[in-house]
Amino acid sequence: MHDSEPDTFVYQTWPEKFSYMLREIGIDSAPKEVGTDDIELGDYYSRYFTHAARMITNLGCLDVRNSNIDTIQIVQKG
Repeated sequence: MHDSEPDTFVYQTWPEKFSYMLREIGIDSAPKEVGTDDIELGDYYSRYFTHAARMITNLGCLDVRNSNIDTIQIVQKG
């Protein structure tokens, strides 16, 4: 490691990373634990269309404050 790099790394979940990025552009949000929100329980994509991915990974949710958007769900398809 170089002298300018820190010796320790702070582990962040995807919701924490996105919340930090949103905070830098002035949007107030809070990360939630994976699997604690009702929107995470349903299907992410319709199974009737061929372009819909079959493998979907739920990465968590963010609560957005002072906005028309209440919750952002982070999913990974592949």
